[in-house]
Amino acid sequence: MLTASLLLAALAIALAWPVPVVLARAQWTSTAPATALLLWQAIALAGGLSMIGSLLTFGLIPFGDNLVSAALNLATSVFERSTVPSADIIHLVALCGALLLGVHLVLNLILTAIVTHQQRRRHRQLVELLSSPLPDQPNTRLIDHNVPVAYCLPGTHHSVTVFSAGLVRLLNPNELRAVIEHEKAHLTQRHYVVLMAFDAWRTSLPWFPIATRAQRQVGMLVEMLADDQARRHVEDRTLATAIALVSAGAAPESAAADLSPLAGPSVSAAQLNARVQRLLGGHAPLPLAGRVGVVAGAIALVAVPTVLLLSPALATVAALG
Repeated sequence: MLTASLLLAALAIALAWPVPVVLARAQWTSTAPATALLLWQAIALAGGLSMIGSLLTFGLIPFGDNLVSAALNLATSVFERSTVPSADIIHLVALCGALLLGVHLVLNLILTAIVTHQQRRRHRQLVELLSSPLPDQPNTRLIDHNVPVAYCLPGTHHSVTVFSAGLVRLLNPNELRAVIEHEKAHLTQRHYVVLMAFDAWRTSLPWFPIATRAQRQVGMLVEMLADDQARRHVEDRTLATAIALVSAGAAPESAAADLSPLAGPSVSAAQLNARVQRLLGGHAPLPLAGRVGVVAGAIALVAVPTVLLLSPALATVAALG
C-alpha cells in the first residue's frame, strides 16, 4: 500500500496548489461556467479523498496489503488489545491524522449547514417584518431602502427573493426582469448548496489558501450561471446594464452586508466587470470536445483516488473468487 499512499499524496499536493491555480487563471471557464463548476467540485472532492486516503493507507501498511483487510486487522488488534510489531509511531500518527481530518471535515460541513439554516431563518423573520410583497411577483419581498440590492433567501418550504426599493426605482422594467430571473436561477439551480459546501471547506482549512481561492471562483461561476439563465428572458445588453447600474449604485460593502448577509461571497469590481464584458462580447463558447474533455477529467479526478484505495481489495476478492 506504500505505492498507493505515495500516489495519493502526490495527487493531493497537485490538487492543493498547481491545479487550482491554473484553473483559476484559465480563460475558458467564463465560456462554460457549468463545466468549470463541475471541475471545481471534482477537485475539492478528490483533494479531500486523496489527503485522507494517503494518510490512511500509509497508517494501515503494517496491518495488511489492502485497505479492507488492513482495516479489519486493525479493528481486530484493537478489539483483542494485541500489538503489531511492525506498527511504528509514524503509522499511528498517520492513522490519527486521517481520522481527525475526516471527522473535522464532516463535522464542519454539518456545523456550517446548521448555522446557515439558523441564520437564514432569523433573516427570513426580519424580512417578513421589514418588507412587503412585491406586486405581481410571487414569493418576493420589497425592502424600503435606497441601496439597490437583490438577493435570494432559500427556505425549507418555499424560497423568497428580496429586492430593495432603491433597486426598483433604479431599473426599468426589462432590467428589473433581468435581475428577477437572475435571482430565480440561484434558487432553482440550488447554487446556495454548492456555495455552502465550499464555504465549509474554507472554514475547515482557513490556513489553506486554495480553499479561499476555490470559494471565490465558485462564487463567480454561479453568478455567471444565473446570468446565463437570465439571458434567456432578456437581451444581453439589458442584463449587462442592470449589473452595471446596481454595482454603481451599491453602498459600501459594510452597508450592503447589513442588508443581505446571506447573499453570498463578496464580489469584487473586477468580477463584476468580467461579467459585464462577458455579456457584451466575451469569448467564443467552449467547443463540445472541450466540454467533454473537462467532464471526463472531472470524473477521472474522483475515480483515481477511489481506485487507488479500493482496487487492491477488489483484486484480492476477485482472485479468491
